Parts: sequence; structure tokens; C-alpha cells
Amino acid sequence: MVMYMDEMTSRDDEKAREQAAEKARKEEQDRQRDNLKAREQATEKGRKEEQDLQKERDQAKEKGRKQGVNEERAREKQTGGWGTGIKILLSLIVLVIIVVVVAFLTLSVSVTNVSPGTSLPFTTNYGVSFPEGQTITIGNTHIVVLSNQGLIITDIDGDKQNMVVGEDRVISERRAVITTLGVITLLDTHFQINLKYKGERDNRAYFDMAVHTSQQVPDILLRQLLPKEIDATPI
Repeated sequence: MVMYMDEMTSRDDEKAREQAAEKARKEEQDRQRDNLKAREQATEKGRKEEQDLQKERDQAKEKGRKQGVNEERAREKQTGGWGTGIKILLSLIVLVIIVVVVAFLTLSVSVTNVSPGTSLPFTTNYGVSFPEGQTITIGNTHIVVLSNQGLIITDIDGDKQNMVVGEDRVISERRAVITTLGVITLLDTHFQINLKYKGERDNRAYFDMAVHTSQQVPDILLRQLLPKEIDATPI
């Protein structure tokens, strides 16, 4: 009986040890499983945080790129606007210069005889000199001057007259029409020329010339009536 009881006690102890060992094994398995799960969760969390951080970096990079593109477009637009404006301005300036040059090169002067009597309130004065023996044309008037023993002979359209220093001679009233580009009238005025003889030197006869006109005439247009040979200088 005692042996049976000892045997039963021994079995119970063995069973208890086995149960304790099984419990310890299961607890170790549970602990290892919990540790693995915790590591996996930590790894997943780290991976997700890295993904979120990379996403933020990519978004910031894309935002910076778009901002840079927009700023570059704005600069190009501004530069392009200024460039286009300058090109248009330069084109207009060139066009104006071309028109002015063409207009000047196509100036045409027509002078006709008229009956005197029109009011000529405007006067422009020049100092001029005529080369002796050379026919000079002012409008439709032909003038030749020759010196003769202290006198000057002026031949105006075949009408000869001796002149001494200080003497006047009048070129009768005419009408002048200046056009450009063939059709545009720049000037339509009546004019009369007074010549006052000043003397002769180096085969040139010097005069004060007063040009009386029916309207104010710019010098640049009035000079279209005056040939270069007389060296007209405003006085």
C-alpha cells in the first residue's frame, strides 16, 4: 500500500513537472511570437514612416519644380513682352525713317506764273551769291549775272538790268506747289523774291534775298525752291 502511494505521488510529481515544462514551453513560444510580432510591427511602422517621409520629400520636390517652372514662365513672359514691345517700337521707327526718306526723295516742286495781288505777309531772309555767267533757276525763273566795269548785269528771264551796290530788283509773284509721293501736297503758296545787290567778289555776285510768302513756310520746304549753287544762308 505504501509502495502504491509512493508510486502515485511520483506520477503526480512527474505530471506536474511535465505540465510546468509544457507551460514554460508555451509561454516561451508566446513570448517569441509576441517579440516577432512586435518586431514586424516596428518594421512595418518604420517602413510606413519612411514611405510617408519619402512622399513628403517627393511632394516638396514636385512643388519646388512647379514653382520653378512657373517663375521661369513668368520671366520668359515678361522678357518676351519687353522684347516684343522693343521689336515693335524699332519696327515703327524704321518704318517712319523709311517713309520720311521716301517722302523727301520724292519731293516735287511746281512753279507757275500768277497775277500779282495776293497778300504776302511772311518773309524769310537769306544771304546768297550767284556764280557769274551761270544760269541759275529758281522755280521757273532763270537768272544770269555778269559783272561789267563795277556794275552787275542781272538777266532775269531775258530782262536785263544793270545794278549797283544797294539797288533792289524784284522777281515777280509766283505760285509754288510742293508735293511728295506723287499725290500728297505739302505746300501751296504764292511767293515773291526781292534781291538787294551787295557787291561782287571772286567771280560771284552777292545779294540779300527776301522771300515773301502767302503762308508760313518751313525752311526745309522753302529751300526746295532755292538751288544749291546760290549758297543760301538764313540771315
